[in-house]
Amino acid sequence: MEHPVVSREEWLEARRAILLKEKEATHLRDRLNAERMALPWVKVDKDYVFDTPSGPKTLAALFDGRSQLMIYHFMLGPDWQAGCTGCSFIADHLDGTLPHLNHHDVTLVAVSRAPLEKIEAYKRRMGWHFPWVSSFGTDFNRDYHVSFDPEELASGKVFYNFTAMPAEDAGTELPGLSAFYRDADGTVFHTYSSYARGPEELIGTLMILDRAPKGRNERTTMDFVRRHDEYDGKPRAAAS
Repeated sequence: MEHPVVSREEWLEARRAILLKEKEATHLRDRLNAERMALPWVKVDKDYVFDTPSGPKTLAALFDGRSQLMIYHFMLGPDWQAGCTGCSFIADHLDGTLPHLNHHDVTLVAVSRAPLEKIEAYKRRMGWHFPWVSSFGTDFNRDYHVSFDPEELASGKVFYNFTAMPAEDAGTELPGLSAFYRDADGTVFHTYSSYARGPEELIGTLMILDRAPKGRNERTTMDFVRRHDEYDGKPRAAAS
């Protein structure tokens, strides 16, 4: 992309025009956040039990004494040898958020359908510390529309991101983010879920790249991303 080279005064005029749109987007995000918080809730009636490093835990127990729970639906299927590259990219950003979230009454947990020993092995490989539990053998992933069984896939369509989509675009696992609230009586409510590119704002690297001269410099969504231990050699000195 060719860029004109202009005077500082011309650049300031162009930059101020973009600033107006940035402020508009910020105010729109504020209004959207208010609408998210005003969403109705759904009581969680099903008893889910997850396999965790400290033994079986119910969904209510995953809150770890806090009132709010954020679950990242991490794509790692029972027969997978490594986690999804995109989910791993998001996961690289999670550990630093934990003290801030935990001191703001929020617990963050990743959930995958893979058995716990496979989760733990991949977690060690990646050097992560955030809580990550297994929903293997439960309906949790299917109920929250991030895992699909062979019968669903054979039907030609699956329900994802609140609509029907071609099964050929789905595979067995897809990503998402879900929010839950636990009241003083221990009742759990599902308050929000987001799928596809919805959780993209969790990825601070992308937010930085969006402000870099070449942006994301991608041909398809996140085609440049690798698991952080799979990049070739030293960081690139230049990008084509």
